[in-house]
Amino acid sequence: MSPEFIFGREEERQRIDQHLAKAHPFLIYGPSGVGKTLLLRSVLSQYSTVLYCEDSSTINVVFRSVARHLLRLGSPRAKSAFHNEDGIKLKSPVSLKGVVMDSLNEGKYSIILDHLKRPSYSFAAAVREMMGWGSTPVSAVARSSHMEDTGFLQPFYGDRSQKCEIHNFDDPIAEQFAREMTKRAHLSATNMSEFLDKVLEFSGGNPGAIVALIDMATYPKYRSAEHIKITPLYIDFRMNGNAATR
Repeated sequence: MSPEFIFGREEERQRIDQHLAKAHPFLIYGPSGVGKTLLLRSVLSQYSTVLYCEDSSTINVVFRSVARHLLRLGSPRAKSAFHNEDGIKLKSPVSLKGVVMDSLNEGKYSIILDHLKRPSYSFAAAVREMMGWGSTPVSAVARSSHMEDTGFLQPFYGDRSQKCEIHNFDDPIAEQFAREMTKRAHLSATNMSEFLDKVLEFSGGNPGAIVALIDMATYPKYRSAEHIKITPLYIDFRMNGNAATR
């Protein structure tokens, strides 16, 4: 089970929307499972020229993702160089980068890098080229605004106005969210009240963790008749890295 709706996040959605509308570089950050990607995707459909890179593990992966977006948007330079998406795979990294940079200069695009993996100096240098010579705003999504997550991209988002932090839910909203998710999961138990209290305690208000805990409670191994076996569920939850997602 995963969240299929945006709950209690209208203010954050509006802030992300405002950043996208300005077409300036910005950083969305918050803990894993807080819903950064979900929020971002909920507004991206309004911005056809925002090139979203779901996987930003390496700069070559980013260039290939951007190339696919440019091709789908009908960029003349991309169409001439690639013809189709199979053509992107045939290009060397150097050739691919050249075509992408030329294509970016044809129009007013912006790029969003999601799921970063501690970007290196060379990664940041390529991004700097896109932002400078290519005049393309490059934004990012990360778990924190610090070096351990944003790597060498950190200086690009040094101004406070460029940062959009997404927090875990406070207690009242977390409880409302947990109750809504139990309804959607058709979850019932004789110890439901105790289970929900533990969900709020274990999750710390993290929506991804709340969803994961409720999802686990539907598995037969954590059920005894109409009773949820909370302790083994929590142990497995902890061992699985909290099962929280972006």
